[in-house]
Amino acid sequence: MPTYQHPRPSVTVDVVVFGYDGGRDLKLLLIQRGGEPFKGQWALPGGFVDMEEDLATSALRELREETGVKDLFLEQLYTFGAPDRDPRGRVISVAYFALVNLTDHPAVAASDAERVDWFKLQELPELAFDHATIIEMATARLRAKVRYQPIGFELLPEEFTLAELQALYETVLGVPQFNKRNFRTRIMKTGILQEVGRQQNVAHRPAALYRFNKETYHHLVEQRDSAVLRRALDFEL
Repeated sequence: MPTYQHPRPSVTVDVVVFGYDGGRDLKLLLIQRGGEPFKGQWALPGGFVDMEEDLATSALRELREETGVKDLFLEQLYTFGAPDRDPRGRVISVAYFALVNLTDHPAVAASDAERVDWFKLQELPELAFDHATIIEMATARLRAKVRYQPIGFELLPEEFTLAELQALYETVLGVPQFNKRNFRTRIMKTGILQEVGRQQNVAHRPAALYRFNKETYHHLVEQRDSAVLRRALDFEL
């Protein structure tokens, strides 16, 4: 086992999981810490990286052990390394984030978490460590990303109305309401929606159903036409 002349910082992972259930609020998965430091305070799921695992594996493990949530695609967000961010010593954290359907990922407290719960993004409790800063950056990244990449379609039914799609975008972007005509014109310009050919099964004013056309989207990406998506998805109120 080699020895080192210089002190080595510890490495942790933190996971920002945004949840959507078809409503008008974006929610965030938090744990109530069962141990020190910040015992009893709410925090992001996460913990120390084991010597034998890579960062993404560690993030998924900590998320599963503390909340029971698993089988997520996590995207790396940023590395947080302020010298005083953790009272236990010099700790660097690599943060990840994901957007999931709440109903598909029930949360159950485990490991060193006293409780686990989903909180409205606009009504978060006081948070441990620098987790408020991490969440702020993750929210900004998610809202920027949804403007050029259709990351939320997996949260909708396979067949959905334009009103349901608009509600999803409004919720993720944190705006009260888009101009309906402008939204629909822009989203249809992308070419990534395919009309199903029938209407939703409701008695009052049924709306046309659509599905996400993955082939068209991947073709745009392969042809490096991301500017087409960016212009179309850069919605205005």
